[in-house]
Amino acid sequence: MGHWDRKRTYLVIIAKIKVKGTVRFMDRRMKLGLIGSGAAILLILVLVAVVVIEMLKPSNEIIELTDYYQTGEKEVLIILQDRLYEKKGLLMDGAVYMDYDSVVQLFNHRFYWDSNEKILTYTTPDEILQSVAGSNKYSVTKSTISTDVKTQYPIAQIASDQVYLSLDFVKKYSDMTYEYYENPSRVVIHYQWGDYLYTKVSKATQLRTEADIKSPILLQLPEGTSLMVVGGNTKGFLKVMTEDGIEGYVKEKYTKEAAYETISSSYQEPVYTAQTRDGAVNLVFHQVFNTDAADKLESLISATSGVTVVSPTWFSINDVSGTISSLATQRYVTKAKELGLEVWALVDDFNTEINMKEVLSYTSRRETLSNALIEAALEYKLNGINIDFEKIPSNAGEDYIQFLRELSVKCRNNGIVLSVDSYVPSAYTAYYDREEQGKIIDYVIVMAYDEFYAGSEVAGPVSSIGFVRDAVSNILTMVPKEKTIIAIPFYTRLWKVLPGGEVSSESFAMTAAANLIKDNGAEAVWNDTYGCYYAEYEKDGASYKIWLEDEKSIEEKMKVIHDADVAGVAAWKLGLEKESIWNVINSYLK
Repeated sequence: MGHWDRKRTYLVIIAKIKVKGTVRFMDRRMKLGLIGSGAAILLILVLVAVVVIEMLKPSNEIIELTDYYQTGEKEVLIILQDRLYEKKGLLMDGAVYMDYDSVVQLFNHRFYWDSNEKILTYTTPDEILQSVAGSNKYSVTKSTISTDVKTQYPIAQIASDQVYLSLDFVKKYSDMTYEYYENPSRVVIHYQWGDYLYTKVSKATQLRTEADIKSPILLQLPEGTSLMVVGGNTKGFLKVMTEDGIEGYVKEKYTKEAAYETISSSYQEPVYTAQTRDGAVNLVFHQVFNTDAADKLESLISATSGVTVVSPTWFSINDVSGTISSLATQRYVTKAKELGLEVWALVDDFNTEINMKEVLSYTSRRETLSNALIEAALEYKLNGINIDFEKIPSNAGEDYIQFLRELSVKCRNNGIVLSVDSYVPSAYTAYYDREEQGKIIDYVIVMAYDEFYAGSEVAGPVSSIGFVRDAVSNILTMVPKEKTIIAIPFYTRLWKVLPGGEVSSESFAMTAAANLIKDNGAEAVWNDTYGCYYAEYEKDGASYKIWLEDEKSIEEKMKVIHDADVAGVAAWKLGLEKESIWNVINSYLK
C-alpha cells in the first residue's frame, strides 16, 4: 500500500468516525426532540380537552328575573295564556290595570269608554254600570233611577293619556281569569280555553334564557315542575312557560313526554232574555204628520187583515242634547188597542242638521234620549219602541250600539219591546253590528226595500226577489230567526230617464202605480229575474220605467219569508197597499 493509499484510508476512517458520531449525536437530539414534541402534543390535547370540557360544562350564571324582565316602577308584565304581551299593565292603588283597548279587543267588547265625559260604561242584560275615571264608586241603573256602589279603588284610571281598567272589575264580567305575581310584577291571564301541550320535569334541571347550556339560568326547576310547551325542539331544548308566566328553555331529556291538557272556564255568559211574541208578528208602519193621526187609524186598519202591531212615526231626534219631538197621543194608543193592536212607537234620526255622533258619543246625551223614550212609553202605555236610525255615520257605530245596549236594559226592565230597523246587510253598513243587535234587541227589522232609491243614479226595482233572498239569508247568519222580521214595500217607483241619461223618480202607492200604467197605455210584463211586473212607456221626450209591487210580487217575497221561518213581516207603509195584499200576507204567515 502506498503512502497515498494509507492516507486516503485514514481519511476515510476519520470521516466514518465523524459521520458516525454525528449520526449518534443527531439520533440523540431526535430522540430528545420526539420526547419534546410528544409533550407538546400531550399539552395541546390536554388544553383541547379542557376547552371541550369547558364548552360542555353548563353555565352556572344566574340572572335575576327582575333584571331579565325590564319593567318600570308601576309597570306590570302581561302574560296572555302562553305569550308575553307587547303592552304592559299598571299597578295603581294596589290593583292591577290593563289598557282599555286591549280589554275590549281581547276579553269583552261590551266595555264602552266615553272620551268626552271620561265615563266607563258596562251593560249587563238588566243593569247599566257607569264610573267616572278616577272615582272610587260606580252607579247602577236598571230603569231611569241610579244608585251608587263604593269601590276600594277606581274602576277606570287615566295614565299618560291612556285609559286603564281594573282587571278585578273586568274579571267579574268577562270570560277570563288572572293571577298576579311579584318580582317581577306580572299577571298571567287565561282567556282562551281548550287543549294545551304540557310536560313535567323528570329530573331537577334549569330553565335558561336561550336554547344553550351557556345561557344564563332563570330558574331552578325541581322534579315534577309542570311546564306549558310553547315551542318545538331546538338543539335538544324545549321552549316552555312556567305556571307563573316565566318563559325559557329546558333540556328535553330532563322532561317527561308531553301531553295535552284541557284548560276550561266556569264563566257563565249573560242571558239576554227577549220579549218576543208567541205568534208571527205582522207589523205595519204608520207614517203620521200630526196629532190627529188617531182619527184616521180605524179606517186604515179596517182595510187590513191580520195586523198585530202598528208602528206610528211619532218621535224624532230634536237636537244633539238627546231631546225628542213627539206626535204621541193617548187617544191613538187607546184606539189601537181597541182594534187589537200593539203599539211600537217609532223614533227617527232624519234631521240632517243633527250629527248623530255628537248625540250618541256623550253618556249624558244617550241617557237623556233613552230616558225620554222610556218615559214616553210609560206615559202612553206603549207596548214597544222602534228605533229607525238611518243616518248613523261610520265613526259612530260603537256609540250607536252602546245606546241600544243601554236602552235595551231599560226596555227589558219595564216590559217594553225594543225593535230596531236595519238596512239589509252589506260591507259598508257593517258598523251597525247586526250580530250584537241580535243578542241584545228583541226584534231586528230588516228593511228589504230601497234596493234602488230616490238618489240612485240608475233606474231599478224597489225590492227585487234576489234582493230579498240575499237580505234574508245574510241577516240569518247574524240574527236568530226568532228575532228577525223582514220588512217589505207597499210602494213602487216610477223612473223618468231623460235623453241625456239623467234619472229621477217618484214613489207611488200600489193602486196609483197600476192606474199610471193603464192611463199611459203601457203593458206590464212579468219578469222572473226581478220577481215583479215591469212596464215602460215614452212621454214628452222622456222614457218612463216602473217595476211594480202588487199581489204577485208580494207573494214571491212572502214565500221567501215563510221558508226562512222568521218571526214575522213588516211593511212600509200603511195605506199604500191594495186591500187584497193582506190575504196574501196572512196566507203565508199562518
